[in-house]
Amino acid sequence: MRIIDRAIIGGRRFFVGLSASRALSCGAGTWLVALLFAGTGAYGLQQGGHMPTAIETARDMADSAANLVGFRIANVNLSGQNHVTPGDILATAGVKPTSSLLFLDAEGARMRLEELAWIKRATVQKLYPDRLDIQVVEREGFALWQKDGKINVIARDGTVIAPYSDDPRYIRLPVVVGDGAESHVTEIVDALSLVPGVRDQVRAAIRVADRRWTLKMRSGIDVRLPEKDVVGALQELAVLDRDKQLLTRDITIIDLRLADRVSVRLSDAAYEARQAELKAQAKAKKGGNT
Repeated sequence: MRIIDRAIIGGRRFFVGLSASRALSCGAGTWLVALLFAGTGAYGLQQGGHMPTAIETARDMADSAANLVGFRIANVNLSGQNHVTPGDILATAGVKPTSSLLFLDAEGARMRLEELAWIKRATVQKLYPDRLDIQVVEREGFALWQKDGKINVIARDGTVIAPYSDDPRYIRLPVVVGDGAESHVTEIVDALSLVPGVRDQVRAAIRVADRRWTLKMRSGIDVRLPEKDVVGALQELAVLDRDKQLLTRDITIIDLRLADRVSVRLSDAAYEARQAELKAQAKAKKGGNT
């Protein structure tokens, strides 16, 4: 049996016991009857699923009374919003045309605002008698995260902010792909920012087994990075590209996972051309020895 059921039954027993007592005065009995009916009514509202509506009605009545004596919210100062509309902020904070400053739950409004994906922090201040001040700090789009065929804008901490759109603010964001990429996005984006010569040639960074990264270059080459010292590997790649134009060669894979060597895989066409060249050299050498 739930607590509220026991409370109602206990109240009824208490009422019957007091009613039987001659010490019960008429006035006390009247108040007791009123309390009993109020408790029974609340129980009925809860059982019937009407409690939220009743609470909202009571709040509106309280706001109306407060507004009559000068606590109507006449001025709302919003600041810091860029992606979130003023209408969404007010609706989330629970501010309606009939709201009063007296009965507005500022802490509850702040908590609800910070549940919005775009909002990192919020402050809600009541300035009596009729002014409300709401300040928000929005998250900024840091990268695009692709997973299961969907692309979302994510913040620096990996929070999904919004689905990708053609908004000009999103077009130049770096792209990360795969499980765990959103949690480690700062690792690869910050590393690439230190080697701009490589960064500017990257189409996307793919998270592999949630352990390391493979860069998909605009030329079509895959660059396999090590689990540790990503910056060092990128700097080595930049030197190789500067000295040997490695990122524009006819290759498909550059493997930087081993600290003491760099491995490359030729494209099929380049491999066949290389094999033909080696055969020609071998034939020429053999002919020269005869």
